[in-house]
Amino acid sequence: MKRLGIILTLIFCLVTSVFGADKSLKKVQEKGYFIVGLDDTFAPFGFRDENGELVGYDIDLAKEVAKRMGVEARFKPCEWDGILFELKSKKVDMVWNGMSITESRKKQAAFSKPYEEGRQIIFTLKGKRIDKVEELEGKIVGVQLGSTGDFAIQKSPIFSKIKEVKKYGTLIESIMDLEAGRIDAVVAAQTAGGYYNSKKQNLEMSSETVMQGDASGVAFRKEDNKLREAVDKALDDMKADGTFQNIYSKWFGK
Repeated sequence: MKRLGIILTLIFCLVTSVFGADKSLKKVQEKGYFIVGLDDTFAPFGFRDENGELVGYDIDLAKEVAKRMGVEARFKPCEWDGILFELKSKKVDMVWNGMSITESRKKQAAFSKPYEEGRQIIFTLKGKRIDKVEELEGKIVGVQLGSTGDFAIQKSPIFSKIKEVKKYGTLIESIMDLEAGRIDAVVAAQTAGGYYNSKKQNLEMSSETVMQGDASGVAFRKEDNKLREAVDKALDDMKADGTFQNIYSKWFGK
């Protein structure tokens, strides 16, 4: 009986290893492509140019990674607030869109190694600079719904003293309201807001951070370890041969 129990256990383990194996990378290779979920208004990570073409820092990175994996990168615009649901429901294979790695998000997804460091700062119109977080007291502050800026302002000690926090579907919508004078400030990633400002030169950026060191990563389903490891390897190779730095310099300068 003891020997029979051992044999049955071995058979169970064998069946589990065969049918429960992680086939995430194999499925992508068989399809010939992976699908990236993103907010296609989030410049410079992923956005539409004047011709309606999808361009950006993360777009270039994803395409290069796909090329090194021998597949194609395809992109699916999603509502940012529900983008992890799109991932869980298998409508996309990964989320690659300057997504900050937070404790709450790590409960819902597995992340690649961080590929981008950033900070959340305060944007205001020129001549109306708000340099310190405490100066947001009594102000109307805009954030993108579900963004790290949204979480950062909620966790800030000044939160209870802010007159109103207005939440927008996209960063651009919040900046447009700032330009129209409907809000006093926007809290957003320095990279994303800074890129927008580089085009128009009409915003002030605070020197003080609302949240420091929010690293960005590519989000995967927790069970898709093989796919995540393949993307990590491609990114490591790109950093080693200089390709990663070339793409970074294209969008953010040296």
